[in-house]
Amino acid sequence: MSANDADEVSISRRALLATGALLVSRPARAKAKLKVAVFSKHLQFVQGEDLATAAAGLGFDGVDLTLRKGGHVEPASVARDLPALVATLRKHGLEVPMVTTDIADAGTPFAEDILKTLAALGIRNYRFGAFQWDAAKPYEAQLEAMRPRLAKLAALNARYQMCAMYHTHSGVGLVGASIWDLWYLMRDLDPKAMGVNFDVSHAMIEGGLGGWIDSFKITGDHLRGIAVKDFAWGKDAKGAYRAQWKPMGEGMVKLAEFFGMVAQTAFEGPLQMHFEYPLGGANNGARTLTIPKEDVFAAMKKDLEHVRRTLAKAGL
Repeated sequence: MSANDADEVSISRRALLATGALLVSRPARAKAKLKVAVFSKHLQFVQGEDLATAAAGLGFDGVDLTLRKGGHVEPASVARDLPALVATLRKHGLEVPMVTTDIADAGTPFAEDILKTLAALGIRNYRFGAFQWDAAKPYEAQLEAMRPRLAKLAALNARYQMCAMYHTHSGVGLVGASIWDLWYLMRDLDPKAMGVNFDVSHAMIEGGLGGWIDSFKITGDHLRGIAVKDFAWGKDAKGAYRAQWKPMGEGMVKLAEFFGMVAQTAFEGPLQMHFEYPLGGANNGARTLTIPKEDVFAAMKKDLEHVRRTLAKAGL
């Protein structure tokens, strides 16, 4: 081998090693940051363009629209009214990652109209549910009666490439409060068509020590949405302990720990913020406020900033 050939081999070898080192050291592609949507129930006092201006001005990435009786869009007029409102929101740079509906199963009035309209708009998630237990009947039999209802709705969802997300609440007699019942109901269904909208505050009310952790983990691939708010236990006027809603960071929800758990999953959203603490009626979905709307906006912005800081610390 000539000196020139040896030099070329040496250079090629060094180039190959350098390229290999570059490939090894190159970090994996970062997961997209979670976007935060506001539940429009708490902005019922603004409509149309004003809703879009408010949500965008507060710094939200999107809006979870109320598409139910008394909501921003009425189910009976979904085909007419939803496209226009979604266009207005998108014009202001807002996404509509999901809507909240009154759908319980495939037989709910206007269910297919809603799904057809959502699919045409490219909105793939909607909230459904609110099943209740009959305390006078065996729970196992009730579960078996619910399964075909969910299966039929999942089949309808699959037709339109939609996912129904069952929102988890806390309380006596509510299906989904423990979340393990949802695991049983959904375990044989495609997560792309049927999933859970995990409300971390309600989960902590039901299982404040470790139950909320177990209930989050059991959702598995059926975790399709997350709702955040805060609460603390306190006594009411009669001296009974009740969950009392609080601004973000002022209650008992372990948001940093929760987001750390979320970061270990493949969850990509939608993430929604709720505002249930006293807020001049905005907390209850009122169309007329008892306090200046500027005070409502200031409280929402403060909560959003807290959530974004906590998300950032978790790498979300």
